[in-house]
Amino acid sequence: MRRKENGALYGMFFIIAMIIGGALYVYSSATFERESPEIVMPNDGYWNLKDPLQLSIGDRSGLKSYKVTLKTSAEESVLSHEQFLEPKGSVTLKIESPKSVFTMKDKELKITVEAQDASRWNFFQGNGLKREYTLKIDKKKPIVNIISNSYKISKGGSALIIFKVEDENLKDFYIQTNFDKKFSAQPFYKEGYYVALVAWPTTEPNFKVTVVAQDHAQNATQAYVPLYLNEKNYKISNIKLNDGFLKGKIAELAEEFDETQGVFDPIEQFKIINEKVRMKNEALIHEITSKVPKTMVDDFRINKMYPLRNGAVVAYFGDHRIYSYNAKDVSESYHMGLDLASNAQAEIRPQNGGEVVYADYNGLYGNMPIISHGLGLYTLYGHCSSINVHVGDIIQPGTHIANTGKSGYAMGDHLHFGVLVQGVEVHPAEWMDGDWMRLNITDVIKSAKEIIDKKV
Repeated sequence: MRRKENGALYGMFFIIAMIIGGALYVYSSATFERESPEIVMPNDGYWNLKDPLQLSIGDRSGLKSYKVTLKTSAEESVLSHEQFLEPKGSVTLKIESPKSVFTMKDKELKITVEAQDASRWNFFQGNGLKREYTLKIDKKKPIVNIISNSYKISKGGSALIIFKVEDENLKDFYIQTNFDKKFSAQPFYKEGYYVALVAWPTTEPNFKVTVVAQDHAQNATQAYVPLYLNEKNYKISNIKLNDGFLKGKIAELAEEFDETQGVFDPIEQFKIINEKVRMKNEALIHEITSKVPKTMVDDFRINKMYPLRNGAVVAYFGDHRIYSYNAKDVSESYHMGLDLASNAQAEIRPQNGGEVVYADYNGLYGNMPIISHGLGLYTLYGHCSSINVHVGDIIQPGTHIANTGKSGYAMGDHLHFGVLVQGVEVHPAEWMDGDWMRLNITDVIKSAKEIIDKKV
């Protein structure tokens, strides 16, 4: 009798265990997963009808079917539909618009996406998802007009562009170059108008810019900016390294930088400092000087730049320096500033006011303040012995910001004076030339204002 009772008890435990095991299997098995399919259709709520809509649908247990439907005030049509014999993990679709929608008067339409997965959950019916997107129809391209611009640009130099952009659904606009650099523009004078400084890097053999505007419906317009290109050749200097320099200045710098720790070969130390450390220091400079204000401006006046009184030029901008040791080339660099020298620890007083955006030590550049003058124009002061300003200070023209020195990679007391436009080093000589600034900045702005006033 007890054996029968024990047998029944064991049987009951077995059934319960089976039920629990079955339940755990259902809840943990991918076959019975309970997540709905994922539907992704990137859009800003607009459609130009010309470009296909990008759509992706996926599911962990695999898709069983999907359907994409378009609905307007006049019709409802299936744009894409598929039933899979075998579950499919994901699909990527390009949904084309039917020809009938191009003649309709509706200002918006609806896209419905339905998806069913192959899960056995929900009594083998699986999981479903239905998404509805309301899209505004926008078939018009943005309007871009070049209002005024500098007549020419020199290699290593700058130019000014003023243009107008019109689009009720405008998303983005910028100035695209042939070397993948994008320049930003600042609001100018009246609504819809913009001004930008652009720059031609010394290392780029050619220069071409277009104003690109794009709206939320992916309509895009490009307007070419006519600039006469003035080719300019920069000096190439062959510099022979000697043991005194390597065991002196380079050994001193090698103790300072993390990149040269554990490196004892003088030539390898020099290569690391001249290339890796320089690249790191310049990356910081480019990041700081790439920003453009968003506030509207109605003018841009810059005084001739002479930051060091009675300063003599001791090294020129754009100099391509090739270093050799024992008749073998070992490294190269570009000198992207103008070196000026006068008395030791001479006062540095910029002729233009602005905001101090950096005032600290920066590797090869030593103690280095950077000042923003607006419109993406920056000036840099390297190798200073001391800095008298702080980040956030608004300085006036003639302010004593620092003193010359030989901090960083400098062999003697001098000022490394750099001018940058949106992160691109440009020839300081242009910004020291009153005639150049009048022709390329002041006159361009004056002409643009006259044109804009006539349009209003």
